[in-house]
Amino acid sequence: MPVAVVTDSTAYLPPELVRAHRLTVVPLTVVLNGAEGLEGVETFPGDATRVLSGRRVTVSTSRPAPEQFAQVYRQLLADGADGVVSVHLSAELSGTVEAARLAAAEVGDDRVTVVDSRSTGMGLGFPVLAAAAAAARGADLTGVRQAALDAVDRTTIFFYVDTLEFLRRGGRINAAEALLGTALSVKPIMHMPDGSIVLRDKVRTASRGIARLVDLAVEAAGDADVDLAVHHLAAPQRADQLLAALTERLGDRLHDTYVTEAGAVIAAHAGPGLACVVLHRRP
Repeated sequence: MPVAVVTDSTAYLPPELVRAHRLTVVPLTVVLNGAEGLEGVETFPGDATRVLSGRRVTVSTSRPAPEQFAQVYRQLLADGADGVVSVHLSAELSGTVEAARLAAAEVGDDRVTVVDSRSTGMGLGFPVLAAAAAAARGADLTGVRQAALDAVDRTTIFFYVDTLEFLRRGGRINAAEALLGTALSVKPIMHMPDGSIVLRDKVRTASRGIARLVDLAVEAAGDADVDLAVHHLAAPQRADQLLAALTERLGDRLHDTYVTEAGAVIAAHAGPGLACVVLHRRP
């Protein structure tokens, strides 16, 4: 059996890709106004949107426990996997990578290795797919890990939010950045150059935000052939606009495209109205 690939629920990979690549997805936990659930199993985007739209909102998220990862790794190895590459959302945003590394050390670092994607959404998903493709070609543990790391370096994420308040509440940006984003009703565009969320641009309206996302994505693509993912939260029209505009701008250099709604973990920190573009430059 080839090297097995594990990720977490914040990759927001389309279910058909999870099945086709035999990926194992470990869910994070979301607590919405006291109600706890596993992302993608018990708690879904609509649940988060309803809570976040209310007046009284208490939302938190938590990483999987190291023992959850250890159980997954042991099971995959017992089922005959040669090794496990576990690829997860940015360590700057969550303790998930740390939990996975603790589990890997317990199970055996010679058989399990962990990769920090320095991103989330399909910024995580594209490195996971690259690792799975390498495993399917018969690459060993080192080769599969390197495929994921190479894809991390070729993947860029930009996202628009209607307000920085949710990111501030969740501790993902500081109060000063939130103040900058809310002054004069400025609409923020964020990116993740080093795994943390950083203010990239400010626009005045949502429509300008979508247009700016398109420009930034085209700039990030350069002359490369690319794959594209678009995420949204309770904003399917924005996702459609992004996909249509980028399909026209990138032309025949655009190959695989994916559109998914962000799950409850990202919803808790970004809020309704999120629009996100992830560009993966092909090697």
